[in-house]
Amino acid sequence: MADFLEVKELENVVVRFSGDSGDGMQLAGSIFSTISATIGNGISTFPDYPADIRAPQGSLTGVSGFQVHIGEGRVYTPGDLCDVLVAMNAAALKTQYRYAKPGATIIIDLDSFTEKDLEKAQFKSADYLEEMGIDPDRVVACPMTKMVKDCLKDSGLDNKAILKCRNMFALGLVCWLFNRDLNLVSNFLNEKFSRKPEIAESNIKVVNAGYDYGHNTHANVPATYRIESKTKVKGIYMDITGNKATAYGLIAAAEKAGLKLYLGSYPITPATDILHELSKHKSCGVITVQCEDEISGCASALGASFAGALAATSTSGPGICLKSEAMNLAVIDELPLVIIDVQRGGPSTGLPTKSEQTDLLQVLFGRNGESPMPVIAALSPTDCFDSVYMAAKIALEHLTPVVLLTDGFVANGSSAWKLPTMDELIDIHPHYATIEQKDSYSPYYRDENGVRYWAIPGQEGYSHILGGLEKDGTTGAISTDPENHDKMCRLRKEKVSRIEVPDVEVYGDKDDADLLIVGFGGTFGHLYSAMDVLRKEGKKVALAQFKYINPLPKNTSQVLTKYQKVVVAEQNLGQFASYLRMKVDGLVPYQYNEVKGQPFVVSALVEAFKKLLS
Repeated sequence: MADFLEVKELENVVVRFSGDSGDGMQLAGSIFSTISATIGNGISTFPDYPADIRAPQGSLTGVSGFQVHIGEGRVYTPGDLCDVLVAMNAAALKTQYRYAKPGATIIIDLDSFTEKDLEKAQFKSADYLEEMGIDPDRVVACPMTKMVKDCLKDSGLDNKAILKCRNMFALGLVCWLFNRDLNLVSNFLNEKFSRKPEIAESNIKVVNAGYDYGHNTHANVPATYRIESKTKVKGIYMDITGNKATAYGLIAAAEKAGLKLYLGSYPITPATDILHELSKHKSCGVITVQCEDEISGCASALGASFAGALAATSTSGPGICLKSEAMNLAVIDELPLVIIDVQRGGPSTGLPTKSEQTDLLQVLFGRNGESPMPVIAALSPTDCFDSVYMAAKIALEHLTPVVLLTDGFVANGSSAWKLPTMDELIDIHPHYATIEQKDSYSPYYRDENGVRYWAIPGQEGYSHILGGLEKDGTTGAISTDPENHDKMCRLRKEKVSRIEVPDVEVYGDKDDADLLIVGFGGTFGHLYSAMDVLRKEGKKVALAQFKYINPLPKNTSQVLTKYQKVVVAEQNLGQFASYLRMKVDGLVPYQYNEVKGQPFVVSALVEAFKKLLS
């Protein structure tokens, strides 16, 4: 064996950590992605965990995975297949090997491949590598459990606590493989376990042991690797999930608008982290209430809005069903409210930890009566910040509830994010009642864009009543007059349709594409990557990814009718395609639809689009 391994430069690499739900794969993966973002690499992550609260140890249904794609520049997806697979037990290898490239390096904890472990994972023989067709030369079989026990034998930790550190050994080995600075890992662990320094110290010791194992044995690999950063914009970067970015965006919007932030929410996968994150920021004037149910979560937020706060409520698809009555109240009262829907697989409980785009028609039309509501769909984890900020701006400036659609993939996934300064954010001007309206204020007086004026309770000279019964547009009194109701329905619709949103951007061969790919929300990275692959093969392809759904951008019809072939790709059975056919005369698009609870696979998209091109 040579004393030193060659260090090869890579443009990008995909690593997948997998093991039991209690093996800490999400933590190991998030630390690796965080330190990669810290040094300026582009990242995209995909946490893939089971719905079981705690499946039996070593079972096939209890495997949790975390995939991270690291690149020298911008990274759009977590990658279809991984270059390195960490499998902490036999069940992880059995279920996760299908996500590995043919030549991938496989890292396993040899101590978790006993006869009993193999039996639980339903292997038929003791030669599990041959059974799965895995070349032993690609496998780093390390006795992690034994080495972690030896490493921490004098730590004072009990056996259960020691075994929880195995994930850090695997992380250390991966950090060695990709020449990562362990000081960054140590800083992360010291901060995370600041109240338990003995836990931080033990984890750091194990990380170093994993790194040293790779350095001293060369771990059956031909080389180690380095991914340099090509970040062009200087600034402070962090690895941020979509849910955390959503929370930060709400805080920034409240600060910019000069308002207190109120979140009324009920825990639901995969939206709960928004509530958890915002509850940490009371010092920023944030008020969070974990309500008794979805209905009260939305209703309490509406009360906070009436009282003059920037109000929000967060949930997933099943919660939107329950919130719909209070959302309708926000429509008829014309109060600002941000409703965050982190979509998951349905119907009913469905696939609670998996991702879909199946709530689109529900948030557009799933309420009684004529109830128009702006809808925005975030494109990526980092775009959740910008999207929820814009949702708050529209809500406060146009006195309307606004829905922000994200999804499980975007919410739990992460990307490298440059922290903005407050000066970089556009202004937010709540549409307050004017001083001239004092003593003559009526709640449904409107400006030239049809937006009513917001008067905060307690202001002398602005007393008024709002409620679920229709009101006279002039006096604000309850009215059952048919002409008034028709007028008010039209005014509420026109107010939403007049909201100015940016044009939809067309990427790729926008002037002469033979195929226009159309998507919305969190599929952007996969569709962009598919377009990129096709263009590199000489195909003329463009992409239009919609962020603003209602109202649609003014150039929507122009864009969609410009190209001979249009395909709408979405993670449902055709909801956005149906909506576009309703809005754009003569549009008859092709469709690519999946409801698998998993992100698109770029290679599958490429093959499908090639067939349309031919």
